[in-house]
Amino acid sequence: MNQLDAMTAFVRVAELGSYTRAAEALALSRTRVSRLVMELEEHLQARLLQRTTRRLHLTEVGERYLAHAQGILQALEDARAEVGADVHAMHGHLRLNGPMSFGIRHLSPLVASFMVQHPELQVRLDLNDRRVDLLEEGYDLAIRIGDLPDSTLVARRLTHCRMVLCASPEYLATHGAPRRPEEIAGHRCLRYLGAYSGDWQLGGQQHDISGPLESNNGDVLTPAAEAGLGIAHQPSFLVADSIRAGRLVPIGTDWPPQILGVHGIYPARRHLPTKVARFLDFLADAWGDPPAWEHDLGLSPISQQ
Repeated sequence: MNQLDAMTAFVRVAELGSYTRAAEALALSRTRVSRLVMELEEHLQARLLQRTTRRLHLTEVGERYLAHAQGILQALEDARAEVGADVHAMHGHLRLNGPMSFGIRHLSPLVASFMVQHPELQVRLDLNDRRVDLLEEGYDLAIRIGDLPDSTLVARRLTHCRMVLCASPEYLATHGAPRRPEEIAGHRCLRYLGAYSGDWQLGGQQHDISGPLESNNGDVLTPAAEAGLGIAHQPSFLVADSIRAGRLVPIGTDWPPQILGVHGIYPARRHLPTKVARFLDFLADAWGDPPAWEHDLGLSPISQQ
């Protein structure tokens, strides 16, 4: 016996005074409702209803049980309504994680805009370049760029970010630009040590590099490239402003680019909270694909490369 189903059937019969009307209210057959009430009485070892040819009467025990059962069913309904309201509401806490440089430029302004639209939200945004454990550290959502390891987490692709090979006009005037990807070995290269670090992928192949500067933060490498210290291979969001201002010049724009996915990562859940789903939609709409930060850089569309 499903005690909750049996209790619900008994309460509806008692409140409506009829098996037939209770069956209609519960979208069950009259036989099924009668069977549920009988099973409940057998389980309780007590008569709850007196049946006559004309009407139903609650026994004394039935009256006492009805009061308790109504309270239990109402409490369950209240709990369901409260949880449902919380899942679909745009209030409460939203804890986010993102990469440092990208987060400062392209995530934090959107967090502020989203909060203006939903003033009852309380947001915590942590920015760092390590791969956080969402479940262990209690994050609702993380933004990650690059390859994703196998995981039980759910990933939604929001946009992309291409890697851009670039150098200052002064460096190119002195050393020239590599005409083919393999010529990068003869240049001074500024190397990033982080999530998408390693040998450079140029023209669809890996190439060994060396140079005077390495850093685990791309914001260190961009001004170094502007100063003429070498060639940088940076994500587009880090060098877009420098390229537009003429401080850096893209190199090898006709080579197949390395593309990094920008993903929203969240714990695997059957019912994603509305505030997380709406924030993901908000980010995808705001960034676009191709992303806004790659506009007007003189880079050919990815689909044509």
